[in-house]
Amino acid sequence: MKDRLISNNYLELIAMYEVSKVLSSSLNLDRILNDVLKTMDGHLHMSPSMILLRMDDSHVGVMAATGLSTAEIERGRYRLGEGMIGKIMRVGVPVVIPDVSQEPAFLHRALSVDASQQQLHAFVGVPIKVGYDCIGVLAIYRTPQHKGMSFRTDVRMLQMIANLVGQTVSLHQGITMERNRLLLEKHRLQKELNKRYSIDNVIGSSKAMQAVFADVHQAAPSKATVLLRGESGTGKEVIARAIHQLSPRHDKPFIKLNCAALPESLLESELFGHERGSFTGATQERKGRFELADGGTLFLDEIGEISPAFQAKLLRVLQEHEFERVGGTQTRHVNVRIITATNRNLEEAVSNGEFRADLYYRINVVSIMLPPLRERREDIPALVDYFLNRFNTENQRQLTINSDAMQTLQACFWPGNVREMENCIERTCIMLRSDVIRQIDVPCQRNQCLSMTLRPAAGGHPIVTLSVPMQPPFSPSPESQPPMLDDLALEPSGVLSERDRLIHAMDRCGWVQAKAARLLGTTTRKLGYALQKYGIEVKRL
Repeated sequence: MKDRLISNNYLELIAMYEVSKVLSSSLNLDRILNDVLKTMDGHLHMSPSMILLRMDDSHVGVMAATGLSTAEIERGRYRLGEGMIGKIMRVGVPVVIPDVSQEPAFLHRALSVDASQQQLHAFVGVPIKVGYDCIGVLAIYRTPQHKGMSFRTDVRMLQMIANLVGQTVSLHQGITMERNRLLLEKHRLQKELNKRYSIDNVIGSSKAMQAVFADVHQAAPSKATVLLRGESGTGKEVIARAIHQLSPRHDKPFIKLNCAALPESLLESELFGHERGSFTGATQERKGRFELADGGTLFLDEIGEISPAFQAKLLRVLQEHEFERVGGTQTRHVNVRIITATNRNLEEAVSNGEFRADLYYRINVVSIMLPPLRERREDIPALVDYFLNRFNTENQRQLTINSDAMQTLQACFWPGNVREMENCIERTCIMLRSDVIRQIDVPCQRNQCLSMTLRPAAGGHPIVTLSVPMQPPFSPSPESQPPMLDDLALEPSGVLSERDRLIHAMDRCGWVQAKAARLLGTTTRKLGYALQKYGIEVKRL
């Protein structure tokens, strides 16, 4: 008898130790509660069992259970004071029913009536408390084989476990409340940030665009010259107009000129104006863009395309704020803020002698880099919705786009950036015969992407069409050798260069080499050799 008592005490001690380990093993409360009941069943043979927690001010429901079906768990919901569970919640004391079939107040809700009458013999339930507040119930059922066991032992064990469970639930509820508070605070601060750093008619909630918006708000109130840099189609003119609207000059003119659109002779006349008779066809005097922008802002797009000779003329205006019209001798003074933009590498142009260093230093006072669309993919759904809504308004249609088509657009490389996307959406909408844009309706999925056709020299449009099957995995080769170039082909007929295929695969997989290797049908090790071979630097996102 003494040995049996020692053995039972040892088992109870082991069970309590295992339960305490489970309770501190994770932050997933549902998994913890289920693991506690499994531990009780494994060491103390307490099953069926369940943990019920307060769901609101008037109900308690099953949160974890063993030996119960899904339907029985869903039925395990009680009002305070209803049945034995509700009684334990209201009174806050343990309840033992030696024979549930003889207790009319027992509801048999969490177990079917037949099962409770034929197989189950006793019910033991204890409150789960935090301080003096009852937050739930820990309950077990005993079969006839356990009839001779002491209910006092069961109650003692369940009370100790319920005490630990109560502390854990309280801790998790506190963590959840604090996490919710922090999320609300994050959303509040994000709203304030978006409100502070937002620009009318510019879509951009990504981190990259929020950084641009912050720079715009910081630079706009000053008089400094701004250089906007980025690929073609990233919205440099829109940002330039935003800087003007946020500046003290917002009620003055905003004048723009594309420097690459005019030859040098006409460009001088456009910027500085001309006097009557200064050249053939000059029948009257004409103000140039500098005079028209006096007091406001002059936006010079494609500044990197002007000739070296004209760069010297422009430098004087930027430094002295004075100039003479073509064919004139009168020096004119203007108060103009200059915003320039280019998609060229000006540093390389200066090194090659194609761009004057002194002009570069003069225009590069505040430099704002606009990210390409592929580096702010989280903005693509909002941009698609904007262009789609605009098309619907202009053409009295009700087109929508499904999730698969949206994912395809998000995976595109977009070498033409927002301008290319705008054209792609409009082209898709015009040719659409239904009211829903599906994945197959996107031009690149039917090998009808215009940028792929028009830019073969630049490697085409780096996109993997889903209709084209992937190449089989690489054939075995020595580990020290990189994969063959043909193994990296994602498109038929060699539309993409091997280096572009690698870059696109990495970009599509978030620059995670393991994912890109699976996409290409190779191993991570071989992909690493290929990246090194082509000098591709792995981005850290």
